[in-house]
Amino acid sequence: MITPFNKPFVTGKELDYIQQAINNGHLSGNGMFTKRCQTWLEETIGCQKALLTHSCTAGLEMSAILANIQAGDEVIMPSYTFVSTANAFVLRGAVPVFIDICPDTLNIDETQIESAITKKTKAIVPVHYAGVGCEMDIIMDIAKAYQLLVIEDNAQGIGSTYKGQPLGSFGNLSALSFHETKNLISGEGGALLVNDASLIERSEIIWEKGTNRSQFFRGQVDKYTWVDVGSSYLPSELISAFLWAQLEENAMILKKRLSIWETYHQAFCKLEKIEKVRRPIIPSYCQHNAHLYYLLLNSLQERTDLIQYLKSYNIQSVFHYVPLHSSPAGIKYGRVEGKMNNTNTISDRLLRLPLWINLDKTDQIIELILKYFQN
Repeated sequence: MITPFNKPFVTGKELDYIQQAINNGHLSGNGMFTKRCQTWLEETIGCQKALLTHSCTAGLEMSAILANIQAGDEVIMPSYTFVSTANAFVLRGAVPVFIDICPDTLNIDETQIESAITKKTKAIVPVHYAGVGCEMDIIMDIAKAYQLLVIEDNAQGIGSTYKGQPLGSFGNLSALSFHETKNLISGEGGALLVNDASLIERSEIIWEKGTNRSQFFRGQVDKYTWVDVGSSYLPSELISAFLWAQLEENAMILKKRLSIWETYHQAFCKLEKIEKVRRPIIPSYCQHNAHLYYLLLNSLQERTDLIQYLKSYNIQSVFHYVPLHSSPAGIKYGRVEGKMNNTNTISDRLLRLPLWINLDKTDQIIELILKYFQN
């Protein structure tokens, strides 16, 4: 039997809540379960407004619209990220400006941001890789000094904190993912978090296809109409019902994931000491959420060999991003600022191990990897 890299976790309440949504007779977005989930996000993360979306990509696209991104504007981001981080802004005509990542956390290198700023720069997009917080104090200070927006790509970071503050609560805007590979899931799904009060009203309009429908239902206007650009970013109530079952069990899910992560981390300590691998580095002021566990191997060939070795024992391990700056679309739409040494080398060496709730092959995976390096 194959041990997959990821296996979606179901709490057991999802079908009950979906049935409730059906019984309520409200299957489109913004019903009872949508509101429950949004309130939970607002209270847990501390954002001023949370809007569920059909994906994290949608949340990023809404952010680009709210940031008034125009053709020719520049947006600074790491190259080591998923395509949605850049796509959301390229769709508005912007140029993604790719900079390197830090060798320890694999997050955007905050020391490279200032040199990438030009008169065309509109926003900075930090990506919290593996649920480990970027250096948000420094990033926010830079943004303030240059009057730039900060849009957190927090696809992987729900439940994580930076200096005690939840990720997603720092930037003007933030996007979350509830894709089936994330800690809390709804199959496909996401959210836009708004931390800037001046953007709340327009965020609701964009979310509701460019109409002031939300204001109408609150009795603030006597009819609703088309007032701005927008699109259909709401998830259905069925998706929200599924998500609510996950949010209710957030603490248990986080605890179990952290336990598996820590088991890996302790087991590979000796390999790191003899420089066979490098384990994840978590700054003391960051609390991560065990979104993923990776090892950095010493070469691309070694990673390729280890993937094949584990595959021969039916263990699925995977690499991660191909750097955006070296991709065909990245070359076409973006530009690079500075050297990309860390991005280039780390992307060739990073290996992700299976990590999901109720994974019962952790000891076997560890034993196989230790055996591989002994040989």
